[in-house]
Amino acid sequence: MAKKRGTGKAIAHHGELLQGVFEDAGGQLLRGLVSLPCPALTSIATFAPNERDEVTVSPTFCEKARRAASQSLVTFARVRTGGHLRLVTNIPIGRGMGSSTADVLASIHAVLDYLGIVTTTESIMRIAVDAETACDSTLFKQQAVLFAQRDGIVLEAFRKPIPSLNIVSVDMAPASTVSTLEFQPAQYEPGEVEIFRPLRSLLRRAIDTGDVLSLGRVATASAWINERFLPKPRLRELQAIAMRYGASGLQVAHSGTIAGLLFDPVDARTPENMDLAIRAIDALGLSQRTFLT
Repeated sequence: MAKKRGTGKAIAHHGELLQGVFEDAGGQLLRGLVSLPCPALTSIATFAPNERDEVTVSPTFCEKARRAASQSLVTFARVRTGGHLRLVTNIPIGRGMGSSTADVLASIHAVLDYLGIVTTTESIMRIAVDAETACDSTLFKQQAVLFAQRDGIVLEAFRKPIPSLNIVSVDMAPASTVSTLEFQPAQYEPGEVEIFRPLRSLLRRAIDTGDVLSLGRVATASAWINERFLPKPRLRELQAIAMRYGASGLQVAHSGTIAGLLFDPVDARTPENMDLAIRAIDALGLSQRTFLT
């Protein structure tokens, strides 16, 4: 039974641990990624029905979210319904942290909540990809997945979630923004495609065993493979800080401006190492903040 209004919530991500091209079950190469969840940053959507036939949204620039809400109503509502969608978010825009995907997913959940409907992750995924042309793997809340973001296909579902990580997050180009959909997809060389195979295997083992050091190695390798497609200023200086102060690895938003140093939260040296790394980053004149995944 429909309620007076519905609410939905979705989290951001801090870029990706791994992004490249990977084989599906049939051996076809598809673009895929493993997002690094960032639950401290969220989008909250509220949907309220009205007598109109269309969906409106505020802020008005959230067109993808409006499309997602409208498509959700077409798919699941028994009668034609319009309404107003309101979004409140603390996710930075244009940084590569999944702001638009979080808006889209929160909007779908808000409509489902209003309608009192529980549906499958696959159904939500199809609407999200249709609304946005792409989606990320934060859709899968309880499980880490290798996700073909433009095809809406799970290439591999890992057995466990990504282990907890401490992140020192740095915006490498605060004066710039990146549109994910306008960003030209990476054209990998054959040798790079081959490297993604062992990285996928190493990531699988790292997630299964909770090996934060191996996660960092995968993230660092992926960051540098993709660096030539979207260079980040001073990334080598950031990696030097990571190596100097015991970070597990360097991690980036592959279609954004964010980079991060990954630390193991169970390592007793992590608080001191993070503090030293933060001081070094501040000395470079870069802004930073910390997250726990």
